[in-house]
This record gives sequence, structure tokens and C-alpha cells, in this order.
Amino acid sequence: QVQLVESGGGLVQPGGSLRLSCAVSGSIVSGNVMGWYRQAPGKQRVLVARITSRGNTNYTDSVKGRFTISRDDAKNTVYLQMNSLKAEDTAVYYCNVVDGSTYWGQGTQVTVSS
Repeated sequence: QVQLVESGGGLVQPGGSLRLSCAVSGSIVSGNVMGWYRQAPGKQRVLVARITSRGNTNYTDSVKGRFTISRDDAKNTVYLQMNSLKAEDTAVYYCNVVDGSTYWGQGTQVTVSS
């Protein structure tokens, strides 16, 4: 059974930084894609960033230059480094893995507020 557990969320002031981690347990197929999505109150869940097993990345426009996604396959972990955070980054952030099947974490709250 595949499980995804996120950590690293919290409250941060505008301009601050956070690093999210997502540890994947269980067996996943190589050649997978790992990603981060977010869902703000009253809005749909949207893609923030994703990374392939080859290290190719893509980001939604609003986070380009501020967020960096990375992965450590030895640890089965995906990270999201978030810098220069803004109030509009406030959301629940979800980890996602696709390997033919789709898996989601339980979400971690990120709140950017002074």
C-alpha cells in the first residue's frame, strides 16, 4: 500500500520561506512523476510544480523563480522549497505521485500572513 506523508507546513510572514517534504512509503513504479498541488479556500486544487524521474520540472507561472521542486529517490521523498512567500500562496498543499496509478497525501497547511 502506497502512502504519502507531507510535512513542513506552517505559518510564515510574507517574504519568508518554508520547505515542504513528502515521504513516500510502499512500492511505486520507476518512471513516476512526483508533484505538489495546492487548494485555497473556495478554490479548486491546482498544480504547483512537478518533477519526472529524469529530473525534468515544470511550475505554474505564479511560483516560477520562487519555488523549487526536487526529489531524492534513495529516500523516496519529494521536496518543495518555497521562497519569497506571498499571502496568495496560502493554501493546503498536497503531495502527488503518478506511476500509472495516482496517489495523494493528506495535505499540509501553509499560511502566509503578517
